[in-house]
Amino acid sequence: MKIKLVNRVKKGLKIHLLVNKTKKIPPYKFEGKMGEFLPLLERRKVYMGIGEPTAQNLRDGAAQLIRNLQKYELETGQLLLPRIQKRDQLLAFLEGLFLGDYQFNRYKTDKPTGGLKELYIKTGRGEQVKEALKIAQVRGEAVNFVRDIVNRVPDDFTPETMAEIARQLGEELDLEVRIYDETYLKAHRFNAIMAVGKASAHPPRLIHLIYRPKEIDGDIPKVAIVGKGLCYDSGGLSLKPPQHMLTMKMDKAGGATALGVIKGIAQLGLSIELHVVIGAVENMIGGNAYKPDDVIVARNGKTIEVRNTDAEGRLVLADCLCYIQEEVKKLDLLIDVATLTGACMVGLGQFTAGVMGHNRKLKRRLMEAGQKCGEEFADLPFNKYLPPLLKSNIADVSNISSSRYGGALTAALFLNHFIEKKNRERWLHLDIAGPAYNENGWGPHPAGATGFGVSTLIHLLSHFPSSSL
Repeated sequence: MKIKLVNRVKKGLKIHLLVNKTKKIPPYKFEGKMGEFLPLLERRKVYMGIGEPTAQNLRDGAAQLIRNLQKYELETGQLLLPRIQKRDQLLAFLEGLFLGDYQFNRYKTDKPTGGLKELYIKTGRGEQVKEALKIAQVRGEAVNFVRDIVNRVPDDFTPETMAEIARQLGEELDLEVRIYDETYLKAHRFNAIMAVGKASAHPPRLIHLIYRPKEIDGDIPKVAIVGKGLCYDSGGLSLKPPQHMLTMKMDKAGGATALGVIKGIAQLGLSIELHVVIGAVENMIGGNAYKPDDVIVARNGKTIEVRNTDAEGRLVLADCLCYIQEEVKKLDLLIDVATLTGACMVGLGQFTAGVMGHNRKLKRRLMEAGQKCGEEFADLPFNKYLPPLLKSNIADVSNISSSRYGGALTAALFLNHFIEKKNRERWLHLDIAGPAYNENGWGPHPAGATGFGVSTLIHLLSHFPSSSL
């Protein structure tokens, strides 16, 4: 769907959005409530209720509108831009239009053909809306790029595939690309990544992309995003039940999110230096699989007792975190993002991500960025009683807690063992296990991958290191 800004009304379907108001249209039982949709195609009109003009409602409503129109064979539509005062609300609304236009049809023989081909937006605000549309399109396309990656099935997406996508992205956006294969990883002590990937027919890859702006004026912030790229997770020898193995193609969402963020940042040309590191690997079973009771020596020399091979994502992240802190000596911000624990989903539900770290101000800024983008994050606080739960009798740390409770927090505190002291106030851990994938769809998302977190991180970095979001 192409979106064009115009000053005069074009021919085509007229779209009426009701923001923060109701309208009864007799003889139909339509009142303009949030999500209510009334197609009057014989009159060339449709009506959609948005409700309160929050960023979340505007993003959701715009996406639902476009998805509703996919049911019909349409050419053009015209939309009068709602009276939205705040820039972030305008961005959220425009981004929702791109999110709603997404369909994943890679494996279907009959491709759907419905929906709008062109959408004209009537506006009198000129440059302000034009700039917002540019940013919204970059963010929306980055989210859809991530959705495409996460939705791809295990047989069609291996660590080598993720490395090739990163290489292509680097060529397209003029990024520095470093791809390390299993020979390099074994020779350079990436023992945790290698252990997780030992039983797979597809060897692991370490992916490092670097974005630097073309023009640098003085010092610029150095930021790293580390993503968990489990292309498939069977649980290893601590095998998942069959129903839990289904949808594990989504365990690469952290790595995909990192790729989506650097794509958006590079296209916007932001004045930061951004490093993206992904551990791409499969966790499978076999005679050479790593085992419960193994002890692994991580890249920083710490020893890890493996008590559960299904707690594999934190092992992959451990080596990746050590690597990037060695490569970039002075980081201003370090974020890891992962579909790490079912415990986070149990605690927060399917629609909210967990934010963990030592810096309360930094966590608050991330959550505020999420609110402006229509994405929900919740602060999960550490306390002094949690770290002892990771104690091992035979190694420096266990890869799982001795308690069945607080699993999202203890997973983050495991990662804390691999964060250098100088970086702990600059580190955030994002557990996106709940909102990264949903088989039923929700809000602005169709069934499947959501691309959750991409917009929030792009927004956060667009305003970093300023204290004002």
